[in-house]
Amino acid sequence: MHRKGTNQHDVQELNRILFSALENSLVGTSGSTFIHRLYHGTIVNSIVCKECGNVSQRQEDFLDLTVCVCGVSSLEEALWNMFVEEELFEGNNLYRCAQCDRLVNAAKSAKLQKLPPFMTMSLLRFSFDFAKFERYKETGRYSFPLTINLRPFCEQTDGEDSDYTYDLFSVIIHKGGCYGGHYHVYIRDIDELGQWEPPEEDVKPKTQKKVKEVEKEVYEPKLQEDDPLSVLTAIIAQEPSKSVLLDQLGQKLMNEIGSSWSKKFRKHYGPIGKFLQSHNDVFMLVSNGTRVALKANPPSPVTELPGPAEQTINSSTTPDSGDSEQHPGPNQKPEPEPVQGSHWFDLNDSAVTSIRESDIEKQFQGKESAYMLFYRKTQLHRPQEALNNPPYKVPSHLIQMAQDENIKLHQMREKFEATNNTVELHLHLAPSYRLENGALQPLSKEPNGSIPLSFDRRKTVGDLRLAIYQMQELWEGDMALTVAKSLPAGLHLYNTLRDDSVSLYSAGIYTNTDLFVWNGREVCGASVLIGAEWEPVLLTVVRPYLGEDVEQHVEDEAEYEESKGGFENGGPGLKKEARGFAGGVTLSEVKEALGEPKESLLCQEHKGGKGREQGAGEGGGASGWRVFPPDDMQRTLKELSLKDGDALLVLEPQSFDSSVFTRNGDLVTVTTPSDSRWLQVEFRSHVKGGEGEKEEEGKRIKVLATGSTLLTEVKQRAIEELMLQELPGAQYCLRQVDCTGKLLPPVCEELSVRDAGVRLMTTLTLCPGKGPKASQLFLQFTVGTAPSAGMEMDIIVEKTCTVKECLQAMLDAVGIDGTCWHLRRLDWCEEVGEPLMEEDASLSELKISNGETLVVTEGHLPPKGFLKIPVWLYRDPKNVEADFNHTISGPAEEALMEDGQCPLVSGGNTAELKSVGLVEISDEAMLEDLKAQVLTLPALQDMCVPTTGFMRVWQMEGRRPARILRGPQVTLKKLKLSNGTDICVQQLLKEEDLGPKEVLLNVKMGVPGERFYYPPEELVWNASHDSSPRSLRSCLAAHFGLSPDSLLLAKHQPDKHMWEEISNWTQQVSKKKKKKKAESLLGAPFHLKDGDTIGVKNLLIDNNRKFTTVEDEQGQQRLREQAEQRRKGGQAAGSNDAGSQKKAGQTKSRKPEVALSINVGVFR
Repeated sequence: MHRKGTNQHDVQELNRILFSALENSLVGTSGSTFIHRLYHGTIVNSIVCKECGNVSQRQEDFLDLTVCVCGVSSLEEALWNMFVEEELFEGNNLYRCAQCDRLVNAAKSAKLQKLPPFMTMSLLRFSFDFAKFERYKETGRYSFPLTINLRPFCEQTDGEDSDYTYDLFSVIIHKGGCYGGHYHVYIRDIDELGQWEPPEEDVKPKTQKKVKEVEKEVYEPKLQEDDPLSVLTAIIAQEPSKSVLLDQLGQKLMNEIGSSWSKKFRKHYGPIGKFLQSHNDVFMLVSNGTRVALKANPPSPVTELPGPAEQTINSSTTPDSGDSEQHPGPNQKPEPEPVQGSHWFDLNDSAVTSIRESDIEKQFQGKESAYMLFYRKTQLHRPQEALNNPPYKVPSHLIQMAQDENIKLHQMREKFEATNNTVELHLHLAPSYRLENGALQPLSKEPNGSIPLSFDRRKTVGDLRLAIYQMQELWEGDMALTVAKSLPAGLHLYNTLRDDSVSLYSAGIYTNTDLFVWNGREVCGASVLIGAEWEPVLLTVVRPYLGEDVEQHVEDEAEYEESKGGFENGGPGLKKEARGFAGGVTLSEVKEALGEPKESLLCQEHKGGKGREQGAGEGGGASGWRVFPPDDMQRTLKELSLKDGDALLVLEPQSFDSSVFTRNGDLVTVTTPSDSRWLQVEFRSHVKGGEGEKEEEGKRIKVLATGSTLLTEVKQRAIEELMLQELPGAQYCLRQVDCTGKLLPPVCEELSVRDAGVRLMTTLTLCPGKGPKASQLFLQFTVGTAPSAGMEMDIIVEKTCTVKECLQAMLDAVGIDGTCWHLRRLDWCEEVGEPLMEEDASLSELKISNGETLVVTEGHLPPKGFLKIPVWLYRDPKNVEADFNHTISGPAEEALMEDGQCPLVSGGNTAELKSVGLVEISDEAMLEDLKAQVLTLPALQDMCVPTTGFMRVWQMEGRRPARILRGPQVTLKKLKLSNGTDICVQQLLKEEDLGPKEVLLNVKMGVPGERFYYPPEELVWNASHDSSPRSLRSCLAAHFGLSPDSLLLAKHQPDKHMWEEISNWTQQVSKKKKKKKAESLLGAPFHLKDGDTIGVKNLLIDNNRKFTTVEDEQGQQRLREQAEQRRKGGQAAGSNDAGSQKKAGQTKSRKPEVALSINVGVFR
């Protein structure tokens, strides 16, 4: 079925569209009434007055009848309900009689008045469940006869029976559900033009059937449902033809074991086609690859069904073809004529198969069932000349045209088949290869040494061999064709094509297959091992390599690495060589092939060692290797799971005399001179001033270092080479730089490069200052506010130092006296966070890490469990003079005004927030206590509130009210109020107690025909039972006294100056869960929350469906201009020197905070 929007387009509508198109095309011709004569009928609808007997009739034309399926069991019952049963008008449902001129009792009925020669009946299989609000397909049993008498349903019943009798000649079948499916059709071949073949069970003698049953019991293999090979073998053996169509094999398997291949075997054995190919010693493809048979019991020429091409070409010679019934041979007895009405065919796309008349009963019920029925009058007899005569009464020029088109179609089909079955092969000739390192290597270095060949995969292996013989005229001796594959180690051979009668398709030959052409025994005098078990592995063989002048070599390699990006040949300590070995050889044979003495050791890189984690030369770590035990020396490379690229270290016993190699049990540590690389040190002198930060041009040098080199030695060498020792009393420290160019805390110079976590071949910055010792911490701090870029101060303290001692040291560093100070950490968004409550605890106990930033904050430490909450007063927007749609954007919206006021956009009007003080309260206190304590603030003495219920408390986010705090008896801890969280209080005119699922919305009704709104109103929407758009629309309709269907809703997004329309959306039902997920406005994509603005349009009087106002368009324009300015500013900043752009006191740029929504499913 095809759908467009919500309309259904199926075969019933296609039938009507086809009739309409035919009628339009035949207008003005002699056949203009063709459709009308064949399919047109009339129904007369009658209403009989029970009082006066007056009859009111109305005729209705039809080309097809639509009959009900729901609640009935057969076509006759449905027709009886339509044309025999009467509908009574009585009680509250009376009929107004024109003759009586009043409401009376009446009876309504319908009859067939005129019967067409061909009757089409559409079955209403698809219905709608109003309880579940979903469509479904009627799959219950619904029978229909092969011959039907319509006399009981007609108005005129005085004719002959033949005038009312119809025979079924076609059934359209729908397979699938109400949301999709597939159509195919059963058609009766009235003129017997097709080659109908009766099922073999119908034509075999009874004695033969008994013999077959005995043979089936004796010779059929025992079915093992868990073994796919046994199941498929049994299915094919049960077939009389000893073969099965490939596209029917899956259905037969399901009928046999009750489960499909995908559910039972696909996970372990793959697709059924690949399974058959992998067992080509058991199965074989016949009939041009359309059928599968058993090699042990192949089909005989008599029983094997011909393929599609063979049926067309050999239809007159094949013994079991359809023509054999009408053209018996001289020694063959004529077959009995098939019974009347047995010429039925199933047309399923391009497949046409013969069926029995009894097969129609299978379509009475189920997901695959009848959808349309086509009957023809029994009186319609075809002339005898039309039997088996396709050209009957067809003009000769049309026959010639059809023959020409068939020839063209046949040529196009042959061309398509040739193109579709042509594979591109790559031939590799044995004289062009040699056996080396367990694989075949080309003698020439040309990249494309293979010979391309295009070949039809329907041809046999023997045809391919003959074609190659003709290409290679100088070839002498035997020729073997072996499937090959190019691997990193070289070319490897797998299976040899030995059966010349098998097609390339059956042999598993596809496009881009590599074929090796050889004599099947040797290549250049060397025997070749073929098969997956001998698949070669390309290993990296590592051997010791110790140069005489290591330092000079290190410098040379360092310069080489700068230009090339890596050490060649494994560095000066190890040399590497790529060698290939057959996967079936043992490690002992590998050692022998390498020419190593028996006492040599073979080692594999230790995956759990430092070498795997950080690599040789990174962090100064050495690489670790595991010695293969003696038992592994007799195992093959495949058994050891060695793969391409794995490294193999070869060591002789005298190698351990060097300091490079150290053995501890079965582990060997390799510390090569290539690990002694370098560190780059850049000198940067900082001069801090009021204007900003000036930097001298950095000087860079390279210092040779290893993983065990102390950082103090690196610093000393750098100072000497930079000639900084001339400056008396100057102190320097080494600092790392992150990927953004920011300086990290100084490293501890008492540690080695490896222990300090410094990676070799990286850059360290030499800066003025003192570095921390191993027992010390380097901290940064600011006073009063969050740190600004470049304005943090540094201090070095002991790890055992307490919080109080650290605070005093920071105060002494900045010259501040007094005890009314405490320390706070930064939170995850780099703002002032929680205080360090335990003043006597050490920094290590509080897990203060090196380089962390602390904030020295004025004021005493709050008691434990107490919160300091800033309080703001919400000023009623009604007292603020503003236009209906006035909005604010820009910096003023985010920043506080000088007098402690903050502008607020609420409901589309500008309100104000005024800071009224600070409340200190326990986190165990309830919301009611918080309201009572807020009222004690001096700035709120004039606020008249009868009870705390007349006060609304908002939690603020980003200087805006974001969430209403609910529940007077709920504690602040449960409300998730943290220290420093801003709240906003609002005075109400009536008492309020919102539930957990009640949402406070600002509703604005649009002015009809205008682009602005009436003043906003507050609306409490109860979403506890239903949070769908339907519930919100009903709530707003009740609020405004309108119909829900006439309202159009949208949510305002003030930050984007846009409106998001709210409508019912359809969510796809999961096939597994069979349950539709509820639509909720509290979740994605709308996320309705307290304070959101909802725009309402009354479509009955307002044709403007757009919610955007002039102010919204101006706001969008401002946003585009700001974005363009930021883009230009970024480009300008990129073109200038980064150092000149730094400003003193400039705050760190941060992305705006957004709400994080996490949806968690229902766990069962």
